[in-house]
Amino acid sequence: MQVLRRRRPRLLVLTGLAALLLATSVGPPAAADPHHADPLQRRVDAILDTGVVGVSAEVTSPGTRTRSVARAGVAERGTRKPMPPGGRFRIGSATKTFTAAVVLQLVGEGRLSLEDTVERWLPGVVRGSGLDGSRITVRQLLQHTSGIPEVLPEIAALNSADGYRAERFRTYTPEELAGLAGLAGPATRRSEDVPTEAAWSYSNTNYILAAMIIREVTGRSWDREVEDRIIRPLGLSGTSTPGTSPFIPGPHAHAYAAFGTGAGKGPGSGIDVTVLNPSMAIGSGAVVSTTHDLSRFYAALLGGRLLEPAELAEMTATVPAPGMGVSYGLGLGEIPLTCGGTYFGHPGELLGYRTWAGITRDGSRTAVVYATSDGGPDTQQAMRTLVDQELCGAAALGEGRTG
Repeated sequence: MQVLRRRRPRLLVLTGLAALLLATSVGPPAAADPHHADPLQRRVDAILDTGVVGVSAEVTSPGTRTRSVARAGVAERGTRKPMPPGGRFRIGSATKTFTAAVVLQLVGEGRLSLEDTVERWLPGVVRGSGLDGSRITVRQLLQHTSGIPEVLPEIAALNSADGYRAERFRTYTPEELAGLAGLAGPATRRSEDVPTEAAWSYSNTNYILAAMIIREVTGRSWDREVEDRIIRPLGLSGTSTPGTSPFIPGPHAHAYAAFGTGAGKGPGSGIDVTVLNPSMAIGSGAVVSTTHDLSRFYAALLGGRLLEPAELAEMTATVPAPGMGVSYGLGLGEIPLTCGGTYFGHPGELLGYRTWAGITRDGSRTAVVYATSDGGPDTQQAMRTLVDQELCGAAALGEGRTG
């Protein structure tokens, strides 16, 4: 995260691990109301106390169908509207797990190989910034080992209040985004045909290219494939791929961003950024969902309902993510638990909405939380603490309240 900040100090939205994983261990949560008997509610209150406007969390045990929920704060700054039950929000980089799952389904169908090169499916798209698409594989895109640069610093709506106001309705094509990332240009001379492994480096551009490859393989859009392969079969009624629509359908809380000018100076400091055309995040951060739907999605994924064993094994085979204290598979992070072992999941952030979703390795318990407005390191740490402690406390599921 520090490296990315040095490159572009005003860049606030990174929609992924690089922006959210700040420590290798989970510290104590922020202070919360000691009189709350419900541990989940206390942890949600702790997140609210870090300066966000609203928080909502859900913890489930798929095997026993036990569900605990907690909410705090308000849905809209300056009002008393409570956070909506089943509220929808932009899940940011948790979208990457959806995209990787579609790619791996295509692999299982024999229509694509993880060792296929980008050049095979997207000829001429990756030829700039010293890169050669014929030496970068689909696996490397999904694993963030491609060396492809990040495009988000070039998106005006994500980097300043003025940029947001001017370009919040702007539509980007995937090809345009690839160009903005510096991938177009003269062909790079290659010394050999064997793909080379770059150092791990988180880049949303990888998943924009993955969405383009899905379109080339299937002849249908990324949105359509996610809808038909994941959302509809799992009955995720609160989940959608909004395409270029700047509006969040259904009940939702507002999002706020300070763009670096007022973060940490009061709950929800900054402007309302709820309206946003998410086309700049196709494949990487555009999905809208709910805590309940994300719980069901990750439970189905780790439970083998979306992928065959071979493809699920590919997804969960990880490499170290240096400096992050985690390892990364294909659209899925593996994160240490303070009680021992690890869990799988993905954090996410997209302009005023941030989420953290996790599931135990055996699929027995999920924890999903989202918060509105920027927050800061304390917010990120408190969210990670909630997921960690809820997944560590599987035996105490009956203590939570249901709703």
